[in-house]
Amino acid sequence: MTDVLEVLDTDSVRRWVVMTRAALAARRAEIDALNVYPVPDGDTGTNMYLTLDEALAGAMREQEAMGVVGTAPLSLEAAVLSRSALLSARGNSGVILSQLVRGVSEVVSSEELDEVDVAAVGRAVRQGARRARESVVRPQEGTILSVADATADEVERVIASGGRLGDVTRAAVDAARAALARTPEQLQVLADAGVVDAGAAGYLLFVEALDQVVHEQSAPSRYAVDDFTLNPSLERRPDWSTPTTATAGSHGAARAGYDGPAYEVMYLVHDMPEEGVAELRRRLDEIGDSVVVSTAWDVTNVHVHTDDIGAALEAGLAHATPQRVAVTLLETVDRAPRLGVSIVACAAGPGIARVVEEAGAVAVASGPGHRASAGEIVAAVRTAGTQEVILLPNDRDTRMAADAAAHAAEQEGRRVHVIGSTTAVQGLAALAVHDPTLPTHHNVLAMTHAAAATRHGALTIAVKAGLTSGGMCAVEDVLGVVDGDITIVGSDLDEVAREVLGGIVGPGTELVTLVVGADAPDGLVDRLVEWIEERREGIEVQVVEGGQPHYLLLLGAE
Repeated sequence: MTDVLEVLDTDSVRRWVVMTRAALAARRAEIDALNVYPVPDGDTGTNMYLTLDEALAGAMREQEAMGVVGTAPLSLEAAVLSRSALLSARGNSGVILSQLVRGVSEVVSSEELDEVDVAAVGRAVRQGARRARESVVRPQEGTILSVADATADEVERVIASGGRLGDVTRAAVDAARAALARTPEQLQVLADAGVVDAGAAGYLLFVEALDQVVHEQSAPSRYAVDDFTLNPSLERRPDWSTPTTATAGSHGAARAGYDGPAYEVMYLVHDMPEEGVAELRRRLDEIGDSVVVSTAWDVTNVHVHTDDIGAALEAGLAHATPQRVAVTLLETVDRAPRLGVSIVACAAGPGIARVVEEAGAVAVASGPGHRASAGEIVAAVRTAGTQEVILLPNDRDTRMAADAAAHAAEQEGRRVHVIGSTTAVQGLAALAVHDPTLPTHHNVLAMTHAAAATRHGALTIAVKAGLTSGGMCAVEDVLGVVDGDITIVGSDLDEVAREVLGGIVGPGTELVTLVVGADAPDGLVDRLVEWIEERREGIEVQVVEGGQPHYLLLLGAE
């Protein structure tokens, strides 16, 4: 029997957003496969996931820049997340998703709520649906807009009949599922392809995540959510259709037969008055379709499909200078990344980044406290510029973002091979065996084997008390990590470091790598190297000045 929340606070709202992101990450390929409207470009799920992923990362950075430590007031957190979602929005679906977030934020922020009760949830769901519909110049039934409206209608009905928060969220899920199932009846292109609307399927996950939060009280730590795993109950499949063998041909035909505008144009403009936004919508509607113009705070996000890129930009220039301009080909053409293979590697510290770059790879800043978002990894893959990319996440909690980035990059004509490196020392071991003269598949196999064969450990300081596999720890205890698990708790740095080494070094070990953190005390590494040389004959020691935060040492044994 689970507890049921009666109100949502900052932690539960944060969990709602994080669970939605996790659900989109897990289901984005399925949602992509549903995507036939407005353009059959197969990226709706990916765009919704990347929008929310980058929004969370951006909101965290913005709060840190504002000096917010710990849990922020709910009104501030909602407002910052709303603005960040608009700045991060990708594609038509991402912009509409940002407006759903904006609707929730407006209710919370305008009323300065510390908690959201059942009545406020009703207002937030309705305001999100309203803002989403307002942002679309030519709203189409049978899309996410219809499902959001139907969900809001049912939420208001249940609230009016005296329903509590748990009743309301369960009713919202049922209403969203039923409305999603009706979308092929409302939009012929969906019926022809044998699918439901892709954006509406993403909205269902948004509503399901809220229901899960309300019925299961637990909250992750801040936006990083290092230990967050997808709730098994979210794995139940929503009632949406996926293309069968019979309908897949129709879906493919829809793609091949696309004869709409050639380009998707997106940009941001700042400080536009309401009349300017209305005029911009009218002008864009004259030169293109799929027009979505939405605002949050001082930012307006512009999305249009058009054949005239210049006219789309000039429409924005009439009001302000467009920023973050992104133009994407909608036609099925080769985007022509250059031939060859490159490497992209996540780096937890500046020293690790230097080693990565010296090896010829593109480095992406990523580690505890600020893990790279999928969008940041995609940007690095684009910077690499080749048809094939070998991607080293070098962190267990970055793997999901790496997989999402690989999928997004593949939509642009690149093939991305994700190596299962879960720590920096495994990534360095994989880099060491890369041979540019060999075919890609040989390198992928060799690098995967090198990463998997490298045992790893770490040395850090406890920042809070708790129970570990090594026993209870107190603040400022020394923690030893072996193969990802805290197995050693002590008070002496040298002693714990030696125990970690004992846990990862075996009879066949030939090389020990020590990656030195930014806060490692003077003399620690020298003493450890001397200890290894005295007691472990034949083992080579490699020291890398990594400069990573949080971990005094990262250790690897090969």
